Amino acid sequence: MKNIAVIGAGTMGNGIAHIFAQSGFKVNLIDVSKQALENAITTIGKNLDRLISKNKITADDKSKTLSNINTFATIANGVKEVDLVVEAATENLKLKLSIFKEVDAACAEHTILATNTSSISITQIAATTSRPDKVIGMHFMNPVPIMKLVEIIRGYNTSDEVTSRIMEISKTLGKVPVEVNDYPGFVANRILMPMLNESIETLYNQVAGVYEIDTVMKLGMAHPMGPLQLADFIGLDVCLSILNVMYDGFKNSKYAPCPLLVNMVNAGKLGIKSGEGFYDYSESRKSEKIASQFL
Repeated sequence: MKNIAVIGAGTMGNGIAHIFAQSGFKVNLIDVSKQALENAITTIGKNLDRLISKNKITADDKSKTLSNINTFATIANGVKEVDLVVEAATENLKLKLSIFKEVDAACAEHTILATNTSSISITQIAATTSRPDKVIGMHFMNPVPIMKLVEIIRGYNTSDEVTSRIMEISKTLGKVPVEVNDYPGFVANRILMPMLNESIETLYNQVAGVYEIDTVMKLGMAHPMGPLQLADFIGLDVCLSILNVMYDGFKNSKYAPCPLLVNMVNAGKLGIKSGEGFYDYSESRKSEKIASQFL
């Protein structure tokens, strides 16, 4: 399994392409946007430069990593001769179902299809394909090159063989894979998102301000980042989407998104990606400073 396709060249997609390429895999990075592909290669190059500056890799390692990545504008051309496809598109069920249907029709019979979804049902995605036994979740954490965890999510029909192979390939990337079952939010977001939502509720109810809430959690609970800053980093729209998936899946009010979160997303205040969330990132240096803590 040495030929990989990654669908989606955004934050998660370029990070996934980076770690596969750096580990010696040939990677086809696919996105309909030429600009997104160009930005992804630039981002990967900058992240590799950081590793060089820290003496973790050499300039030759960087060159080899970038040479392992080819870009494609269409799924059909990008998945023809690969052994594994990792979809990392926007957290949108309709989009993911459409992608998997197209991928299933275009790639080889032996190809394993993985999704980087952080909350959507693997079983539901697999049902759109002719190979539900070869569909699995690979939920990487952001930023992908740094974070060690990968949630490996088994759908209802995912085979033992496919699960074992994906666990092993995750280890070759230097990651720590953890096998979990297919329920809304899996483990990471089932626990994390209610905490972030409760933090937003605490702000909404005027118990304390943004700085105060984050300071309590950082200094009192030893969290490396406050929950409101973390929500900004994840993307408030992503947080809302995950909470909605869990609320719809469990029909439990404890997963209902806070009205403040809903209003902020509707207003386009999405966190770092939009320049404003619970914090103001209007100055590029501010945004860069926060992001650099994790790169």
